[in-house]
Amino acid sequence: MSGVEYLRVTGLHAFYGESHILHGMDFSVNRGECVSLLGRNGAGRTTTLRAIMGLTGRRSGSVMVNGTETIRWPPHRIARLGLGYCPEERGIFASLSCEENLLMPPVVASGGMSLEEIYELFPNLKERRASQGTRMSGGEQQMLALARILRTGARLLLLDEISEGLAPVIVERLAQVITLLKSRGYTILLVEQNFHFAAPLADRMIVVEHGRTSLQIAQHELSEKREALQELLGV
Repeated sequence: MSGVEYLRVTGLHAFYGESHILHGMDFSVNRGECVSLLGRNGAGRTTTLRAIMGLTGRRSGSVMVNGTETIRWPPHRIARLGLGYCPEERGIFASLSCEENLLMPPVVASGGMSLEEIYELFPNLKERRASQGTRMSGGEQQMLALARILRTGARLLLLDEISEGLAPVIVERLAQVITLLKSRGYTILLVEQNFHFAAPLADRMIVVEHGRTSLQIAQHELSEKREALQELLGV
């Protein structure tokens, strides 16, 4: 971890219509770090990722990406700073093949993975490259959703519930991929309900409650703060 701040969220408020979801989120992520946003359903974790990308309705506060203020920017301009968003619903194009899905997103920055590199990372996708998106299993679709943003050149990855509902063998593979991406210098903000998936991967865990940051725990503090975590998360 370089210790250089890559993302800083300060006093972030976000709305869907009249619904006020985020009430002043505050946290930062350093370059090369993996930070996990933990919390119960409805706490505002997914909205935080969407607000960083400019995908909510009204938002206010500050979102600094690599020293650049983006709070008034549209999503496509934010993405071109090297952000890749993997949504919970995956967003696979049903009528396109696996490989066509991979080739669909635009390149937003230099240094994206080639198809060969992606197929080396995800051998399942190479086997299924001609398959239609909807004919792939849930695990394969999740691998495809993650692989797709690696092609774009994004270096800050916003990953939303990527382990949800998947077989243990797929979850284990995704954990291996995240560990590999960290070793290659990617910066990762991970929203997870699955504490046992997120905890070994994250350098820091941030607990979100009612649209605010309520607790931050570094990896080395896990054992001493487990009781507080259990109370907040029910894990």
